[in-house]
Amino acid sequence: MKRFAGLVLLALPLAGCGLRPLYTAGGAGPVAQTLGQVDVAPIEGKSGWLVANALRDRFGAAGSSQARYRLEVKLDDKIIGLAVRSDNSVTRERRTLRARYQLVALDTGTVVLDATAGSDAGIDVVTSEYATIAAESTALERLSDIVADQIVARVALYARNESPRK
Repeated sequence: MKRFAGLVLLALPLAGCGLRPLYTAGGAGPVAQTLGQVDVAPIEGKSGWLVANALRDRFGAAGSSQARYRLEVKLDDKIIGLAVRSDNSVTRERRTLRARYQLVALDTGTVVLDATAGSDAGIDVVTSEYATIAAESTALERLSDIVADQIVARVALYARNESPRK
């Protein structure tokens, strides 16, 4: 009983801090409804294909006929060598994936959200060229998921701020 009372006392200060759940009312809530109305424009390249698919999976877009927003994304995918041996061979690489994205309201054509997202991953360069290429590809897949998660979180925050408060 003492432990329960202590937990209640710890929770009381958090009740007035202004935190609100992002996805109130689940799939029927305003944030989930807005996310379902985002159409993802095609994105160039392999990294673009991966990010676009990850975004479509997360948005659960119903198709362009029900879309109220279009998400336009420009990607910058780079691999740079970090560690170099005395024979000028690279032993470590860093892959970075950066995205600049804009959420456009289709009814007015105005940009309602303009932001960036990005992440990076370290890659060991080994003697097997196949293994290095596989590691670079795996890093790109992970980075695409991370960037897509960042974009969806920011769009969800925009949707929550734009929805009427109850």
